[in-house]
Amino acid sequence: MNIIDKYILKRYLATFVVMLLLFIPIGIVIDVSEKVNRMIQNKVPFGRIAVYYFDFTIYFANLLFPIFLFLSVIWFTSKLANNTEIIAILSSGISFSRFLRPYIIGASIVSVFALLMGFFIVPKSSEGFNNFRYNYLKGNGKSEMRDNSDVFRQINDLEFIHVGTFNQVSGMAFNFTLEKFNKKDQLIFKINADRIKWNPKTKNYTLFGYQKRTIGVLCDKIESLPKKDTVFTFDLEDLTPTVYVAETLSLGELNKFIDKERSRGSSNINTYLVVLYKKYSIPVSAFILTIIAVAVSSMKRRGGMGINLAIGIGLAFTYVFFDKIFGVLAEKSSIPPLIAVWIPNIVFGILAIYLLRNAKR
Repeated sequence: MNIIDKYILKRYLATFVVMLLLFIPIGIVIDVSEKVNRMIQNKVPFGRIAVYYFDFTIYFANLLFPIFLFLSVIWFTSKLANNTEIIAILSSGISFSRFLRPYIIGASIVSVFALLMGFFIVPKSSEGFNNFRYNYLKGNGKSEMRDNSDVFRQINDLEFIHVGTFNQVSGMAFNFTLEKFNKKDQLIFKINADRIKWNPKTKNYTLFGYQKRTIGVLCDKIESLPKKDTVFTFDLEDLTPTVYVAETLSLGELNKFIDKERSRGSSNINTYLVVLYKKYSIPVSAFILTIIAVAVSSMKRRGGMGINLAIGIGLAFTYVFFDKIFGVLAEKSSIPPLIAVWIPNIVFGILAIYLLRNAKR
């Protein structure tokens, strides 16, 4: 690595860090101004608030780091161009591809760091951030943390359950149904109950308005009781995970959780897959956005840095728009999550190649 590489790489990393240090405090101030009344009403301890904003910093730095990186590369590359430093570098016989090398090295460093953060550090911060938000800042707190209505789960290969609504505070579910089939997909029995309650002391369930129908060859057997205590192999809380559970799991835990939810027939499986695939797609975006930023800002323009920043901000928000739109489509439509998550990178990757070819000319 020669002097020019070290010079550009140092500017690349330093400008990115400065950009984070500038914008994160601004984000914290805006967040405080929006939520301070709610915090005062709920009498949130100062220590809990401090932990929340530590988690907030990591959560949003990871979420928005491609945009910060993109703007920081445009900023310092535009300064190089305006000072005619890029012209001097290229005039010395260095090709544009060779000029890009320190940028790619910098993008590699940032991507590896973001990848490790996303696998191991961000999930813990995401858990703290979301727990605080739902417990202290959102309307009904814990009742909004879970998918509490029309919960359907496959608890093993042969058993399925459904509850109409689930109350997290009381540990009680209403309109409960359990169906068991044999390996030929024939119904063996069906249990219905008006409500089912978990008993933490006795480690069993109480079913109210209990009715069990066992399917026979010639006739069915029906058992009805006003109340019945029994043991099941499932946990009601496991059947209704928090809506943001995937964000709080490390890579290994997330893969196991997705396999478990897929076997249960979870309706939220696409949401969990989007979280998994974004752990890989976001670091890759660092390379794509770096190339676009260099291609856009390496030319000295008559309007100066303002033109480059305007183009950069427009492209940055277009990328965010694509990322959010296709993320929602993956969760709510039939588009495969893998394709939807990677579409923004594919589109902007093609744009990066096009802009880079023009910049080389």
